[in-house]
Amino acid sequence: MPGSSQEREGVSWSACAWRRFGMNTVSHLRSISRGAFDHQQQLSDLIGIIYDAAIEPSLWQRTLETIALFVGGSGAGLFCKDVGVPHAVIPHSVGFERPLPVALFRQIYSAAEGHFLGDLEVPIATTDLMPFAAYAQTDFYRQWAEPQGLIDFLSVVLDRTVISSAIFGVFRHKRNGMVDDQARRQMRLIAPHVRRAVLIGRMFEFKAAEVATFVDALDGLGAGMYLVDGTGRLIHANVAGNAILGASDILSSVSGQLVAGDAQVDRALREVFAAAGQGDAALGVKGIAVPLIGRDGERYVAHALPLTSGARRRAGVVYTAAAALFVRKAALAVSSAPEAIGSAFKLTPTELRVLMAIVEVGGVPEVAAAFGIAETTVRTHVTRLFEKTGTSRQADLVKLVAGYATPLAD
Repeated sequence: MPGSSQEREGVSWSACAWRRFGMNTVSHLRSISRGAFDHQQQLSDLIGIIYDAAIEPSLWQRTLETIALFVGGSGAGLFCKDVGVPHAVIPHSVGFERPLPVALFRQIYSAAEGHFLGDLEVPIATTDLMPFAAYAQTDFYRQWAEPQGLIDFLSVVLDRTVISSAIFGVFRHKRNGMVDDQARRQMRLIAPHVRRAVLIGRMFEFKAAEVATFVDALDGLGAGMYLVDGTGRLIHANVAGNAILGASDILSSVSGQLVAGDAQVDRALREVFAAAGQGDAALGVKGIAVPLIGRDGERYVAHALPLTSGARRRAGVVYTAAAALFVRKAALAVSSAPEAIGSAFKLTPTELRVLMAIVEVGGVPEVAAAFGIAETTVRTHVTRLFEKTGTSRQADLVKLVAGYATPLAD
């Protein structure tokens, strides 16, 4: 029996969104080889589709197909792998057979693991990790990749914790050729938005058939959630969000405005809300992960999702909302780590703060945006961190902090 009109609309809005955005975008993308499309509009449409997938997982497969075309490949997937385990879980994929054969994958594991160890949002190709001539000699290539015509793979790290990593990757078919500079440029453009969508999507499982409206789904989240307009005016908060506001610590409501306790973070959030009001593409890397630290040292991370276009706006959202801000406790439990690391490596307070931000927030652009400082300033601090800790990559800094995290922490 069909449900109510609200339920029917909830079930059908994703399909309507794809007819409006997805099919047009695929058409635009297929004109890449002819050079006959408005690149900025096409990118904006694609970003909107990605954010729609954050709240409707059933859209991921077609979203990945569209991204693969954008980057210049024939298939794509989201991959999650625990540290030390020679196989990955693939929650969403398109354009290749799955699961990946574990026995064959072990042959290239030492090289392929590099896809999961890179810096956030930095494109890495399989041919960066091992020469194609060597790769072509493996049973993995001969028995799995070659029969499908797959010759290369371009990935970016989306998230990393003490025990696991998540990446997004695009497979290159022989008709696409090896990963080139164009593919890397396209991947850099889209990676921040895929990352935001995945991080936000992890906070809740949205099933349109089980809820009447989008707001109902948000209200049921364990994470704090706030709907705000482009000026930061607070429109709605869920139960967890109201609890955070009630503590008046990291966030509070002042004259109807959502305000952060830290002045720098507050400025960063103002920029996020204003950018969200200008559309999906305008948000860029802002608000992917903004650090919040309570008076007791408890660490939180805020993620922003624009709500001004796509299926997100059609899913029952209050139409004056420009963005949804999600706030959760930091995934990496490092309650005693900062002090120990600072002492062991003789870090200044600012260097320690940047180090923890690299772990909890992401790369240099995001840390700079979160702290309201120049990227060059962050890079200077990161260089000093490399020198003092004897590391050479941001991924190594994450591993260093993870090593100091107590396994008994809550």
